[in-house]
Amino acid sequence: MPPSPYGEQASGPEHLARIQTLSDGSVHRSFDPYRDIDWDSPEFAIDVGDPRWILSPISDPLGAHPWYQALSEERQIAIGFARQANVTKVGLFFESVLIRGLMQTAMRMPNGSTEFRYCMHEMTEECNHIQMFQELINRMGVDVPGMRWFYRRTSPVWPLIGAAMPVAFLYGILAGEEPIDHFQKDLIREGRAVPPAMLRTMEIHIAEEARHISFAYEFVRARVPEKDPISRALLSLWVPFIMRFLAGAIMVPPRPFARELGIPPHVIREAFWRSPASREILAGYFGDIRMLTEELGLMNPVARFAWRVLRIDGPAARYRGEPNRRDR
Repeated sequence: MPPSPYGEQASGPEHLARIQTLSDGSVHRSFDPYRDIDWDSPEFAIDVGDPRWILSPISDPLGAHPWYQALSEERQIAIGFARQANVTKVGLFFESVLIRGLMQTAMRMPNGSTEFRYCMHEMTEECNHIQMFQELINRMGVDVPGMRWFYRRTSPVWPLIGAAMPVAFLYGILAGEEPIDHFQKDLIREGRAVPPAMLRTMEIHIAEEARHISFAYEFVRARVPEKDPISRALLSLWVPFIMRFLAGAIMVPPRPFARELGIPPHVIREAFWRSPASREILAGYFGDIRMLTEELGLMNPVARFAWRVLRIDGPAARYRGEPNRRDR
């Protein structure tokens, strides 16, 4: 049998120490969706008429659209309620794909692998996130579809990338995690009132997702420098493509769902991602990824052109988690 490509001899002690720190964090600071959320408390009761369901005009592409802003408060609440439930369902679905692909990757790691252990911690936490998101949707009492049909139908194939091309798959994980993470952080940073049940799920998700994103960064940092020039060139084009592809999968509501909510097709087209405000939101999801891409030497002239054509270009973040500098 050929040696595993994931042998830790290729990883430096600093990398392994950081992975061990992430594992320690999962052991000493983790959340349970039923222990850490009192779903039956009056505070977390779901009120479908709560004006706090209205979409943010800063953080949400649909909330930023003039059509939505011109609606009555009642209609804004109803659409916002359904949209936030659907984004939660999308997050749940993406977590399931992540778990399947990460398991494929982990099963090829050698005995004693520090990365193997962290992968197990992460998958455990993602299972908890799936339970947490589904419980919230159940409590909201709305039947939402989640991702559009194309992404649902092709999803069984995505995890196979985890075994065949682990670096490409970890970039795919980042492509799914970064938009949701930025979306949730932006809502909290702008100080917007959010229904308590939604806010608590966001707080838990952000806290644990920080470790998951850190692991993906460490994983690709340890491996991209070892790639041959052709692999690096292909990877430099894969990164902007998968970022744009999965941003659409996660943030854009399915067309039948939009019709059901009475959102005109031209509003969906403009809100995702033709209007200047929505393009700024989209590009803002990936400042951290652009920073990582620059650091690893993957922002070559052709790749830079691809980022621009896909309309996800912009300045690289100065540090992980830097807030988007949009007007508040």
